[in-house]
Amino acid sequence: MEELHNHVRELRARDRLSQAELAKLIGASRQTIALIERGDYSPSVVLALKIAHVFREPVEKIFELKGGD
Repeated sequence: MEELHNHVRELRARDRLSQAELAKLIGASRQTIALIERGDYSPSVVLALKIAHVFREPVEKIFELKGGD
């Protein structure tokens, strides 16, 4: 089974953003950011694109599928 992995926490640390700051920038809650970072929530395409825009990275560098064939 494939799972969505992400690098949001690492990119937040790189850019010195708190979960609350990132949430405000993308129009989400801090709790949503925490869930994404833990892998307990897969963001919508729109939310993933907003996150990619904030970090100035391609969405594929932030979110990746792992597992499966």
